[in-house]
Order: sequence, then C-alpha cells, then structure tokens
Amino acid sequence: MVIIDQEKCIGCGKCAKDCIEFNIEVKEKKAAVRKECFKCGHCVAICPVEAVSIPEYDMEDVEPYQADGFSLDPEQVLHSIKFRRSIRSYRPEKVEKDVLEKLLQAGRYTATAKNNQDCCFVFVQNELEQLKDIVWDYIDQMEKREGRNIARELLPFVSFNRRRKADPTDDYLFRNAPAVLFITSDWPLDAGLAAQNIEMMAVSLGLGTLYNGFLARIADVNVELKKWLGIEGKMIKACMLLGYPDRVYVRTAPRREAHVIWK
Repeated sequence: MVIIDQEKCIGCGKCAKDCIEFNIEVKEKKAAVRKECFKCGHCVAICPVEAVSIPEYDMEDVEPYQADGFSLDPEQVLHSIKFRRSIRSYRPEKVEKDVLEKLLQAGRYTATAKNNQDCCFVFVQNELEQLKDIVWDYIDQMEKREGRNIARELLPFVSFNRRRKADPTDDYLFRNAPAVLFITSDWPLDAGLAAQNIEMMAVSLGLGTLYNGFLARIADVNVELKKWLGIEGKMIKACMLLGYPDRVYVRTAPRREAHVIWK
C-alpha cells in the first residue's frame, strides 16, 4: 500500500499527475491515495520532499537522483554496445561475490510488465560441477531411452555429450565458464530485458557473458535439475555463462546494413 506522510506533503500534485493508475488525488492541498495499486514506485521517485513510501519494499534501498552527477555520455554508451562480444572462452578464476551482487542489482532493477517483478535469478558457481553432472546425466538417460528415435532438436545435446566423453577438456556446452546464471519469469520479455542489463553491468566490471540457449533449453525440461535449482514449476527464459574472458578483441565486428523504415 502506498502511504503519503501528510505532514511532509506539500500538495504539489506531481505524484497524482504521474500515477499510471490515477490512484492519487490532491484534496485540500494534500495528496491522498484512493485504493490499492500495483506499487510501481513512480510516486516515491517523483516526490520532491520524500513524503511517499511503500512499506512492502525496502525504503532504505531508495537513492536520491541528481541528474548532473549521473548523466551518460551517448558516445560511450554506443561504443559499449558496439564493442560487446559473446564470450566463448573464459579464464578459470571465479567471479567475486560482490561482483555477482552488482549483476543481481542490475537485473533486479530492470523494468517488468505490470511491475510484476517476478524474475528469479539463480547463480551457480560454487556447485557448478554438480550442475554439470545433473545435466550430463539427463542427456545420457535421454539418449538411452530414445535411442535412434531421439527428436532432431535434441541431437545437438547428444553430440555435445559424446564430444565431452571423447575429450573431457571439450566443454562445448558450458565453455569452461566459472559461473552460470538462470533467469526465470512468466513474462519472456522481462527475463530478456534483465539479461541485457546484467550483460551491460558485467562488461563494465570486466566480465564476459554468453547467452546460452542450448543450456536454457535442456535445463528447462529437466525436472530434477529445476528442483535442484529451487525453481520447480518456473520457466527458464534466459541462461547466461559468466566469467572473465581469456580473449581480447581490438575492434568492433562488422554488421549488415540496418533493415530500417523511416516514415
């Protein structure tokens, strides 16, 4: 429930004008909440005197914003987008916990449909070998069960597994990354947006990432794995490998001309 401190409120009406649900009105020069809402937090963010709060959230986590001190340079932003690369080879060292925490915050603060905030972030690093064992065992059992009748879309996993068995250093599915992140959501776009923000934060911290559709696919159908991850009944919508790159790129990669329509 949104709460407005009547002693602090100056009746400016900014919260009422910005409320997407028209849930705030100004009465007798004071803002008042009409009903329960989905708590998007715009009223908290726009109030000039900190009169608005949402007790269900951690209000200590709210930070003041000063435009002059947090402006982004457009050229730097564009360069960071153009220079990003999908990393498929990583150094062996683990990612520090405080670095992973920053990635979590980048995902947590990403916009979500209807402010549902239902994304769940599962970082696997300390128990990565156990995760791998569960994945490979599932693929082994799948191959034994299906035999030659295995679905065509599952054949790549059989190939990955055979390569691994022939050469244990051939880690095509996990790319020897020290950490894996799974993102679940009932809203596919929410997970994708969160993953994008996490990648941008990761690059700023010297990390590399790879969106791993193969791992996301095989993990999402593995009931035992999802139980182990603590996400039973949830849908994995994004999966990322994380780690420090052992490759150095010195220029942007070429791209096709943009498919664009101007009207």
